[in-house]
Amino acid sequence: MPQERHASMLEVFPEMWSYAFMRRAFVATTVLSASVAPVGAFLVLRRLSLAGEAMAHAITPGIVIGFVVGGLSVLSLLVGGLVAGVGVAILTAFLARHTILRSDASLASLYLIALALGIFILSAAGSAVPLKSFLFGTILGIDDASMILVGGVATVTLVSFAVLLRPLIVSTCDPGFFESQTRRSWLVDQGFMLLLVLNLLAAFKTLGTLMAVGLMILPATAARYWASTITGQLLLSFGFALASCWIGLTLSYLFPQTPSGPAIVLVAGGFFLISVLFGPLGFGGRSHVSSATREVPISHTLKEEKT
Repeated sequence: MPQERHASMLEVFPEMWSYAFMRRAFVATTVLSASVAPVGAFLVLRRLSLAGEAMAHAITPGIVIGFVVGGLSVLSLLVGGLVAGVGVAILTAFLARHTILRSDASLASLYLIALALGIFILSAAGSAVPLKSFLFGTILGIDDASMILVGGVATVTLVSFAVLLRPLIVSTCDPGFFESQTRRSWLVDQGFMLLLVLNLLAAFKTLGTLMAVGLMILPATAARYWASTITGQLLLSFGFALASCWIGLTLSYLFPQTPSGPAIVLVAGGFFLISVLFGPLGFGGRSHVSSATREVPISHTLKEEKT
C-alpha cells in the first residue's frame, strides 16, 4: 500500500502539468509572486499592511463599474480599478490634511463605503457573473489578456523598484532625514501607492479582491521573522509567495472542491504560523525581542546595499 500511494503521488504532477489551464495558473502565479513580493515587503516595513487591505477593497467599485460598462475586458477593469484606487488614495490624503481624522481612519471609512458600493452596483446591475468570482478570483480560468496584464504589471513593478529601491529604503528607515534631503519626497510615497494599486489589479483576476492582498502581506510578515535586512526580506517574501502559490494550486488540484485562491492564502498563512513559532525573530528565537530589533536596521541595510 505505501508503494502504491507513493507511485500515485508521483503520477499526480505529470498529470497536473498535462492540462493547459494548470500550466497557465502556475506561470501566472509565479510571475505574480515576483511582482507582489517587494510591494508586500515594504508594506510591512512601512507599517501599511492594513492600508494594503483597505486599498484592495477600495478598488472594488471601479472594477465593478468597469465591468458593467465594458464587460470582462481587462482594459475596462484596469482603468476602473486604477481610477478608484488612485481616487481613494488622493481623497484619503486630502481628508487627513484638512480634517480632524487621521489617514488610517479616513482610509478605513472610505474603503468600507467603496466595498459596499461595489457589491451594491454589481447586484443592482443584475450581472450574470457570480459575486464569488469577484471576491475570490478565477486563477484556473485566466485568459490571455489577464496573463499579459500580470506580466506587464510585474515588469513595471520590478523596473520601478530598481529605480525606487534606495529612496524607499531611506524613506522607510528615516522619513525625517529623507524629507529634509528631498524636495519632492511625496513622489516616492505616491509612486509606491501606485505600484500597490497596479499589483492589486493584477491579482484581482487571479485571487479576487478578498484574497489578493493575502499573497502580499502573509509572505512578507513570515519573512520578517527570518530576515533582519531588507534584501533578505525581499528574497524570502518571494520564496514564501511562490511556494504558497505552487502548493495551493497543487492542493486545489488534488481536492477539486477546494477553491484555488483561498488554498493559496491558507498555505501562506501556514508559512506565517511556522515562522512565528520557529523563526529566529519569533518565538523560536530570542524570548525577548528589543524594540530596536523591531525597527528596520538602516545601518546594516545601507552597508549591504553599498556592497
